[in-house]
Amino acid sequence: MKQVEDVVTLFSKEESNVIKALKSIARNQQVKTKIQESEELYPLLKRAAKRFVAGETKEDGIIEGRELLNKGYAISLEYIGENTDSVEECECAKERFMDLMESLGEASMSSTISLDLSHIGLSVHSGIALKNLRELAAKAKKYSLYIMISMEESNKTDRIIEIYKKVSREYDNVGLTLQVHLNRSEDDILDLLHYPGKIRLVKGAYQEPPNLAITRSDELNNRYLQFAELLIKKNHLTSIATHDESIIQELKKRGHLNQDNVELEMLYGVRADLMKCLKEGDYKTRVYLTYGTEWYLYLCHRLAEYPPNIYVALTDMITPHKGNKSLY
Repeated sequence: MKQVEDVVTLFSKEESNVIKALKSIARNQQVKTKIQESEELYPLLKRAAKRFVAGETKEDGIIEGRELLNKGYAISLEYIGENTDSVEECECAKERFMDLMESLGEASMSSTISLDLSHIGLSVHSGIALKNLRELAAKAKKYSLYIMISMEESNKTDRIIEIYKKVSREYDNVGLTLQVHLNRSEDDILDLLHYPGKIRLVKGAYQEPPNLAITRSDELNNRYLQFAELLIKKNHLTSIATHDESIIQELKKRGHLNQDNVELEMLYGVRADLMKCLKEGDYKTRVYLTYGTEWYLYLCHRLAEYPPNIYVALTDMITPHKGNKSLY
């Protein structure tokens, strides 16, 4: 028995090291640049990304989104990008989102629009992000679309929440993502209950120091369940955004997943088998679908969140992935 426990501990430690390494290179601009300039590496990683990204254009996202809607899933679409560092680029990103909303409206497609505030101005000035988010919220309202603000590194959390609070007072179609692993989130969730927007619960994908966040553990899983139960019992709009089947099964066991204020959300290309099973069980399901050319960081996070995806990625590099349509 002791030998088995030692082996489990070793694998757990190695998996943790892999997660840390992936999160580290995701934020390393030098590594990213070298990969983008590499004639050998870039095409291989692009093959791996195809499993998790609908494509590089808005049309790719809409085509795949329509397929999922036709199969009975709700969708969340995002034009990938973050940490945009010039006013001109922020304006361009905002216009891309505006264009996406117009296309969805013209096609009578219902969707959530997900975005990072650093993609539309937060990295330049909070005022720019606030202005652009207000414009996007107004446009989304026009087409009966919902905006979900993603959460980013902890040094941006205060500003993201501040902007969300201001805009959610003016528009009821704007929600916020909350990272359960941050220590501060225990206070944040109680505060956010006083605002109308949907709260999307995620474990947290960013590498944070031990004094700010807890690691993947039973403690984190229990906190996730605690937060989910709080939101659901308060009848607050809630998105259970996890691929952790143990958490999903526990929430199902407690009778929380069939509540009107609850939906299950998973990333495109990840645990499609579980998502399909949940949809067939008449639970509300939403697939988070991304498109765009800035897929490098997104791919690193997908591999870090679920290390077995590394094997899938390696397989896709050798034998190109044929698409996710049959999986859903």
